[in-house]
Amino acid sequence: MAEFLLIHGSGHGAWCWRDLLPLLNIGYHRARAIDLPGHGDDSASTTALTLNDYVDAILDAVEGPTILVGHSLAGMSISQAAQRAPDRIDRLVYLAAWAPKDGQSAADMRKGSRRQPLLAAMKRSQDGMATTIEPEKLNDLFYHDCPPPTLEYAKVNLCPEQIAPSNEPVNLGRNYDLVPRSYIRCMNDRAIPPEYQVEMSLDWPQKNIYTMDCAHSPFFAQPGKLADILFQIAEDL
Repeated sequence: MAEFLLIHGSGHGAWCWRDLLPLLNIGYHRARAIDLPGHGDDSASTTALTLNDYVDAILDAVEGPTILVGHSLAGMSISQAAQRAPDRIDRLVYLAAWAPKDGQSAADMRKGSRRQPLLAAMKRSQDGMATTIEPEKLNDLFYHDCPPPTLEYAKVNLCPEQIAPSNEPVNLGRNYDLVPRSYIRCMNDRAIPPEYQVEMSLDWPQKNIYTMDCAHSPFFAQPGKLADILFQIAEDL
């Protein structure tokens, strides 16, 4: 039996896993998704969120040996969760996600890519503490290969993303190194460039690398294919 915990990326929530969850919750497998603080249905104040707040929420939701699946920005928080509690995590799965090295922040990684497609689409809040994506750029960046209703569904659920957690570096060491990890590269991604996804996971064992011919939201675009890959990862534990 595999226990999956799905962690959403920037501005999203547990709602984005809507199409994937039923496909994973079959047989002996169990999958859950959570809202990180200040996202989705979570009512936490967003005025002073930190990366550790995200990590706390993840570890609070871990109920036993778990495969953590982190999409996009969640690559940072699942990495830090593994450093803090390696004995509670069976594997990390990076889904078109930032896969940091010790001392890196998400902002560092975005700047380290040769292309920064997200930068021109990001709009700061009036108080300068959060960002959103320009509405007219949402489809092209995230949902252009998804079923037509996806964009409207996302628009009513997306929320601002606090900047502070993205500026905080992770502190990774031996504990993190003890946790196996897999990377699912999305080769038509327009948010995190595919070539950077390759670069981040270049020295990982090839058996832990998977590719999908889709953009940044495979849970909407190809949920069946994504479920198959996650089951394969679980079988290799």
